[in-house]
Amino acid sequence: MNILPSHLDSEVTVTKDPTLNELFSENIIAKIWRVATRGLEKGNPPTTFPEYVPQSGSQKGTYIFREASFWTCGFFPGTIYALLERIQKYPHSFSWSISHPATKPNLQFLSENLLSLGKTWSAPLHAMATRTDTHDLGFIILPSLRRDYEMTNKPLALTTILLAAQSLATRYSPTTKAIRSWDRLDKFDLQILSPTTNFLVIIDSICNLDLLFYASAKSGDHSLAQIATTHAKTLLTTHLRPESHPPIATTHAKTLLTTHLRPESHPPVSPTAYTGPTFSTTHVTNLCPQTGSIKSHHTAQGHATSSTWARGQAWAILGFTQTYGWTRDREFLDVACGLAEYFLYRLSIQKNNGSKVPLWDFDPPVEDPECPVQDSSAGAIAGYGMLLLSQILTSRSQDVLGRRYRDAALDILRDLLKFALADEKACFIFPSSGVGGDGKSLGMEVRDLEEGNTFDAILKNATANYNAGAKRRYWNHGLVYADYYLVLCGNEILKMGLV
Repeated sequence: MNILPSHLDSEVTVTKDPTLNELFSENIIAKIWRVATRGLEKGNPPTTFPEYVPQSGSQKGTYIFREASFWTCGFFPGTIYALLERIQKYPHSFSWSISHPATKPNLQFLSENLLSLGKTWSAPLHAMATRTDTHDLGFIILPSLRRDYEMTNKPLALTTILLAAQSLATRYSPTTKAIRSWDRLDKFDLQILSPTTNFLVIIDSICNLDLLFYASAKSGDHSLAQIATTHAKTLLTTHLRPESHPPIATTHAKTLLTTHLRPESHPPVSPTAYTGPTFSTTHVTNLCPQTGSIKSHHTAQGHATSSTWARGQAWAILGFTQTYGWTRDREFLDVACGLAEYFLYRLSIQKNNGSKVPLWDFDPPVEDPECPVQDSSAGAIAGYGMLLLSQILTSRSQDVLGRRYRDAALDILRDLLKFALADEKACFIFPSSGVGGDGKSLGMEVRDLEEGNTFDAILKNATANYNAGAKRRYWNHGLVYADYYLVLCGNEILKMGLV
């Protein structure tokens, strides 16, 4: 199957920004290719999936794999498909200058093999579609299978998506007007174990709604979209906290800056900023299953109940932006802007050596000013959300605000690539002859630029969970969804014509 345009031999088109060029480098596809091919040596189809890459210790530089049922299992197959999508739509965007500038791979061969790898890595996900024990079916199913369906038009992927959406809908309660996120929360310092008397909802859930909206659009089952919309409306009151920390160009805002903020935390008031309400987010809300009322707020991965966990804020930016894209409900767009504005405000005052790589949580004291605990995944997710938000605003002729979030996203991405990109890079080794052939017997290899200096992930400095009460606490590592959203940012930049 020829799935590529015929004009593949032109020179690559890259941005004039040398830092952003890293988004399109050989290093990115080479690392994903190597992890994908080596991972299948453990089992084909795979039974475990890449989750994180330690930056220290005996397993330094090598992906730690998790069971297929873990919520992150969909991101690595999704990354393979995102790179396949890039080859199909933007074949000239890849830079092959790392290894041998005189030779380039056969992109048809790369494309066919990425598709094969994507199908192999996503094959176990089809069995997940009947699960009713998790709200993460959006993260598990959509990253790979939506792209598989849209690129190949094979019905199996869509069938799985529709089944998964129905499974997710079983976790919806008309009483709470929400989808149950977790059945229990078990930490050293907090146990909420009974689903009969508790109904746990987390801010991350906003991003899983894409599964319901997409399935509704494809199947005509409007009840799925209604469940998703109702859940998003519930989050507006259960998980958003109005903030008096705006960069808002109003007299009232300037008064708040004087009366409510410490002098050292006064941000500059941007004339291009969103002028509506701004919001922070709470991570976990426990609802009463019998009444729908709020019982309590908590955090599972942030610093404290009242703090702003950076990745939670990023999930909210992305999720409410996507929800507006499906519903065209202006309230969701306003909330997305208010969330993005608060995220940018907190970046502007965080103590991270001038870097826009987010701290893991915006509120706790920095333990080591020279090496603060950061979360590159929060930056990649927020950057992707702001790129989507920028395009929506521009389409509504809100050009100034659209440019603000576009430029903010690019600034975050630049700092991710400056301060979190792994120095340990990889490249392809192409044969000296036959590069333009069918490629099927070429034996293409991936090697480290510096022999023996390996780091499987693209980004470092992610934090899965630094919460003091967590039973599994790990930070300073590469993270599969940090890389996934970084690749999506690159694709979105190409779509926007910024390169």
